[in-house]
Amino acid sequence: MPYVRGWNRARRSAGTSADQLVRLGLDSDFPGLVADVNVVGDGVVHLGTVRHEAAELLAKLITAGLRAELHDATAESPATARQAAPAT
Repeated sequence: MPYVRGWNRARRSAGTSADQLVRLGLDSDFPGLVADVNVVGDGVVHLGTVRHEAAELLAKLITAGLRAELHDATAESPATARQAAPAT
């Protein structure tokens, strides 16, 4: 069945998300976290009904992670390395 592939991907993603939420101590804020598929067989992850504070905190964590990735990518770019290198 084509939808099984989508559900398996969603299940892995839901598991990864659940692991991270446990590490952050937020697992009890997302009790409805489940894997599912939509009508065309694409895997989806439902967060369930969450308190607005939990949703706001999740948004802040995602934003902080994206900023950190962007900062790391900028710090590792060749142009940045050339700028930081002393002229010889």
